[in-house]
Amino acid sequence: MPQISAILLVDDDPSTNFLNESTLYELRLTEKYLTASNGEEALRMLQECSVSATPEQPVLVLLDMAMPVMNGMEFLEAFHDLPQAVQQATVIVILAMSMPSGDLARLEDYPIAGMVSKPLTKEKITTVMQLYFSQQNR
Repeated sequence: MPQISAILLVDDDPSTNFLNESTLYELRLTEKYLTASNGEEALRMLQECSVSATPEQPVLVLLDMAMPVMNGMEFLEAFHDLPQAVQQATVIVILAMSMPSGDLARLEDYPIAGMVSKPLTKEKITTVMQLYFSQQNR
């Protein structure tokens, strides 16, 4: 499986983050795992870690949609204002249990690579990696 520069988990639930980190660590996809509890914190972290990211070795963002301070949809809106280089070096995958149909329709307006249902498993992240990070798809 290809290496990526970093994985950024964005979820306000510490238990979910712990389980997701455990799953990701076992796969050894990167040496840099970051966790943010809301979209605002995630934007700051993304700008910092995107310095070493490239479209060939991007930052993978696993984004929950229901969070305090700045939710996933607000994060996506603010992501559009980041420098183009940061946007190009970032792959966003929504990680959610369920979403209102109105939000699902709005996602088409944002640069997300896909959506994965919670809980995150080795099989699901392996599929994400194969779909979005294989050489022929980059």
